[in-house]
Amino acid sequence: MNAMLLSTVVGTCAGIAGTGLGGALAFALKNPGRRYLSTVLGFSAGLMIAVVCFDLLPRSVETGGLTYGLSGAFSGVAALVLLQELLDRIRSKARGGRAAAGKKDYIKTGILLGIGIALHNFPEGLAIGTGFTALQSFGTGLSIVIALHDIPEGIAMATPMRMGGMKRPGVILSALLAGIPTGIGALMGYVLGEISDVFISLCLGFAGGAMLYITCSELIPESHDLHRGRISGMGLMAGIFAGMIISRLL
Repeated sequence: MNAMLLSTVVGTCAGIAGTGLGGALAFALKNPGRRYLSTVLGFSAGLMIAVVCFDLLPRSVETGGLTYGLSGAFSGVAALVLLQELLDRIRSKARGGRAAAGKKDYIKTGILLGIGIALHNFPEGLAIGTGFTALQSFGTGLSIVIALHDIPEGIAMATPMRMGGMKRPGVILSALLAGIPTGIGALMGYVLGEISDVFISLCLGFAGGAMLYITCSELIPESHDLHRGRISGMGLMAGIFAGMIISRLL
């Protein structure tokens, strides 16, 4: 198989397998309790905080400098704020300007989270593609690590969608689609070979900012709303510890 095609296929499989398996695992337990859902959301939030703070943003600053790293992060936050506002207006009009009674808008949380995951997966794909240009075994090993890393992200995306009432096929399909940018990034990384440091820095910063905004404005508040006990905080800390380990492996 052509090396460029191989890197693209492996990158795509890594992305969709990780997020898709995470989406499927969200349905492993039937009728999960609020404590369980709160713990999963807290764990996912902690995982993302760790990946952003110990991996994405530091690498962004290291690659292109503080100015480009922060510019990408602020752009990611601004883009998600605008997107969230747009989604709020669309859903408000669909309801005739009245909020739905007695039910959280978890589907919106899952959609925003899925967008952030897709943005995060693109620079991961770039790493896979450039890894294949250096050594095939290195690119393959990196793909396996990234696939494992994407499983909790798929759970984090699928859980609020499930809580919002979305059916299993729609949730799993959404999780699979979120992994596709990994393959696109792998293709671009291989074709371009040596991407400018500025471009990589902006991409990493943008993804980090988007993920951080979603985590702080959506996941953590939802986790505490589900269960007011200590379990959500314990899940958050466990996610941070797990994210530190994953960031070390990456």
